[in-house]
Amino acid sequence: MKSAHEIWRDMLTDLETEFSAVSFDVWIKTLVPYCVDDKSRLVLIATNSEHKHKVNAGQKIPIKLVAQKVAPYLTDIVVIEESEKEDYSSSVPEDTGKEEEQRKEALYGVGTPINPRYNFEEFVVGKSNELTVAAAHAVSDAPGHKFNPLFIYGASGLGKTHVMHAIGNSLLVSHPELKVIYVTSEKFLNDFISSIGNSKESRNTFRDKYRSADVLMIDDVQLLSGKERTQEELFHTFNDMHDAGKQLVFTSDRTPGEIPDISDRLRSRFEWGLITDIQPPDIETRIVILKKKSQKLQCNIPLEVLTFMAEKIDSNIREMESLLNKVVFLSGLTGAQPSVELVRDALKDYRNVTEEKINPDVIIDCVCKYFGLGRDVLLGKKKNKEIVEPRQICMYLIADMTNMPLETVGNICGGRDHTTVMHARDKIERLMSSASRIKTAVEDIRSMVFKK
Repeated sequence: MKSAHEIWRDMLTDLETEFSAVSFDVWIKTLVPYCVDDKSRLVLIATNSEHKHKVNAGQKIPIKLVAQKVAPYLTDIVVIEESEKEDYSSSVPEDTGKEEEQRKEALYGVGTPINPRYNFEEFVVGKSNELTVAAAHAVSDAPGHKFNPLFIYGASGLGKTHVMHAIGNSLLVSHPELKVIYVTSEKFLNDFISSIGNSKESRNTFRDKYRSADVLMIDDVQLLSGKERTQEELFHTFNDMHDAGKQLVFTSDRTPGEIPDISDRLRSRFEWGLITDIQPPDIETRIVILKKKSQKLQCNIPLEVLTFMAEKIDSNIREMESLLNKVVFLSGLTGAQPSVELVRDALKDYRNVTEEKINPDVIIDCVCKYFGLGRDVLLGKKKNKEIVEPRQICMYLIADMTNMPLETVGNICGGRDHTTVMHARDKIERLMSSASRIKTAVEDIRSMVFKK
């Protein structure tokens, strides 16, 4: 029978899809598993009385359903405060045996747990990351034999940590006998500082803890810049493990050669194996990422809305996913369907929004090419339907893709009034939900613009 901690760990992935991102982070993830009591109830500890009341009032049923899916023998869940712990006794040992501790250490390393949600199956592969993913698979298949060390670099929020966790999760399946350790550089630094402040035995414990790993993965090694003693310790750890044929994986926001205040000998060790990067994903990959995430959130978001989000945040996957979570949350809160307007509201809190650099002339040229019209005809005064509709699509796309004021859009489109542009924008938005040919035309022209 599973312990409370094991049950809760297995539940978290499903619970994240049951609640909005905000609810999950504030109310669910902050619950602490305590025990499975003698009535086969999963007992969870809330942070305070308000937390307890909130969960019991509106979130207990979905938590119970997920709990019974993970552990069918559970009869209920109970949410308590810390002061109520003595009223509940455990019927399942909470992992006190040495064997269980060793198993947990092998699974979760010595500091930061390997996140089961970050696996290769959930990672969207595109031109910006395919070489890195291929190298990560090679390391997972034959640790210590290929690309040792594997050094992955790239800007924040592009998936370096995801790939590192994916390697760990893959190894735990294909090589369960191996001890896999994942830590942040901050964790490695803090562990080292704690060890040098204590006895020689403590320092030896630190070294044994890390060097006994079969696979050591350290995230964000650029943060060790200027930390001379920690760098020296990592250098010796590297040599000890590499000589023993053990695998090392590092990530950084820059190449080894670009990390300042790092020893030449440690830099050279980083460069021994394969150095590979992750670049910002292209528009197509960003749309696929958003589509996959929205499906996981069980939210049906129109392609046009996903495309709009992908256009607005183009260099940071983490921020893009955060935007998606906010849109889903706002949709659930207001009852409104996910739309471009809803995304615009959500974008107000984001600093790194891409203000479109698209030239409106490019949009006009693409509309003309798509409909086979001359520029003077498209922007002229004729009002027959085969011209008016493309003209309205043109105004809609310029307003949507450039964020220009409607008055400016009107001036560009033949000197028209801003109310004409507003009417065109609203009409095309309305038609896109009911007329597939309009939706297809808008999406095709948008793609043409991005390929220019």
